[in-house]
Amino acid sequence: MRVTVKLFATFRDGRFKVEEMELPEETRLHDVLQPLNIKPEEVAICLVNGKNVNEQHVLKDGDTIALFPPVGGG
Repeated sequence: MRVTVKLFATFRDGRFKVEEMELPEETRLHDVLQPLNIKPEEVAICLVNGKNVNEQHVLKDGDTIALFPPVGGG
C-alpha cells in the first residue's frame, strides 16, 4: 500500500517535508515512526486523513499522515 507522510516544524530537520512510502498491509503508524527516528512520545499531534489517531492506528492504502512535534511560542 502507498501512504503520504507529511512532517512539520522540527520533524523536518534532516528529514523531508512530504514523502510517499510503500508499506506492507496492516502497517501501524508506530512502524512509520521508527525508521524516521521519531519516538511516539515526541509526537504532539498525529493526523491520518485529518483525524487525530495514536501510534497503534492501522494504516490503509492512500492514507495521508501528518506529524507535528510540540510547538512553543508566545
